[in-house]
Amino acid sequence: MIAQKKGPWSARLTIITILALMIGGSRSVPANDVTPAPTTQPFVAADIAFVLIATAMVLAMAIPGLALFYGGLVRRKNILSIMMQCVSLTGLMSVIWLLYGYSLVFAPDLPYSLGFVGGFDFVAMNGVLPTNSESGQTIPAVGTIPRMSHFMFQMMFFIITPTLICGAFAERLRFASVCWFSVLWGTFVYCPVAHWIWSDTGWFSEFNTTNPWCKAFDFAGGTVVHITSGVSALICAIIIGNRLGFRQEPMPPHNLTYTALGAMLLWLGWFGFNAGSALAANPLAVAAFTATHMAAASGLLGWSLMEWLSHGRVTLLGACSGAVAGLVVITPACGTCSPLSALLMGIMGGAVCYLACTRLKNAFQYDDSLDAFGIHGVGGLLGAILTGVFATRMMKGGTEPLGLIDGHPEQILYQVIAALVTALYAAFISVILLKIIDSSLGLRVSQQAELQGLDIAEHGEEGYIFH
Repeated sequence: MIAQKKGPWSARLTIITILALMIGGSRSVPANDVTPAPTTQPFVAADIAFVLIATAMVLAMAIPGLALFYGGLVRRKNILSIMMQCVSLTGLMSVIWLLYGYSLVFAPDLPYSLGFVGGFDFVAMNGVLPTNSESGQTIPAVGTIPRMSHFMFQMMFFIITPTLICGAFAERLRFASVCWFSVLWGTFVYCPVAHWIWSDTGWFSEFNTTNPWCKAFDFAGGTVVHITSGVSALICAIIIGNRLGFRQEPMPPHNLTYTALGAMLLWLGWFGFNAGSALAANPLAVAAFTATHMAAASGLLGWSLMEWLSHGRVTLLGACSGAVAGLVVITPACGTCSPLSALLMGIMGGAVCYLACTRLKNAFQYDDSLDAFGIHGVGGLLGAILTGVFATRMMKGGTEPLGLIDGHPEQILYQVIAALVTALYAAFISVILLKIIDSSLGLRVSQQAELQGLDIAEHGEEGYIFH
């Protein structure tokens, strides 16, 4: 059927209709209108959209990114167990974050805690959700975004941090013990440390105006995420013990295709991890985005160069590991360093993490199955210290000098203090938690279950069924 051509009256009628809608849409809301009055908070739609997209990108780092990355590194009989840990912790830690985790991190200090941890103001999302009253709707805000979007973005960090630790005890820890350790670790390690660094009253927070003597920069979680998880991973590897046959039989990755795909997703999602920490679509987010990519690229090159010098060849696993190492190192500094500094940090991160995952691991013979400590622990410590070197007001703004290159060498000391206190605290609490769980539930699966594989022994499933 051929459409009829519109005449002049149709065009006029269309214009009149559009004008009427524009005038009607701008009318004031009458007093008896059932629609709540608009909120007065200065929300910016672009910032809200930006943070929501960044939140989804960080979730993609855990599932499927980390699940694939770790899944390809384990032996075939354990692929489902490590993926199950990643998926299950996503659900479990989300519930803990809603119930009390967010409150312990971002609520005002718990009375008499001396800034150690937050209180209970935001328990069960109290003070996070919008409220309605006769005067209209009130939406709690963090900057130019609703507090609920801040709640969701920070939840993704709470999810992925304990999931990183799973790489240290892969192929030998009971599933129930993984769940209990993650919940307790998130409560007693992650929440206090995150409060120290990111709360307005935290011990090492750059936002703390009452305690300016030791302000540590950690833009997106180098200390909060990587040092805590990496050091705790080392403690887990030592206390739980080596896998059966470690150093006596080959234990190569069973599917490097999965690992490569996971690394690519991690690289992509890390833009949300780092740039999203600006909590707004602004120049600071652009700077963090740029630094993130340059550090990943140079981290890949740094690790590959070390492989080339050591073995005369470059591997895909090494390239992927180097990219992740560069991303780890730049995480605390991405909001304060220039792209050129990020390039240098990435190269150093790739090289140092390579040495930690090969020479250091071989020297002490601990079974950090998937190099959680070698990459996240060592990379996080290196990144925290280098932040004190390369932080500059040119990128962050303001008039105060930030790091060594700005003429403020004391910042290196502040970064070292915050990193060491965090590492020692995470190690101490991890030992206590592991001992408690071992005496109650038991940590390791039986020898028979470990030989059979956790997929069958713990979950009754197989990742690969060949006929």
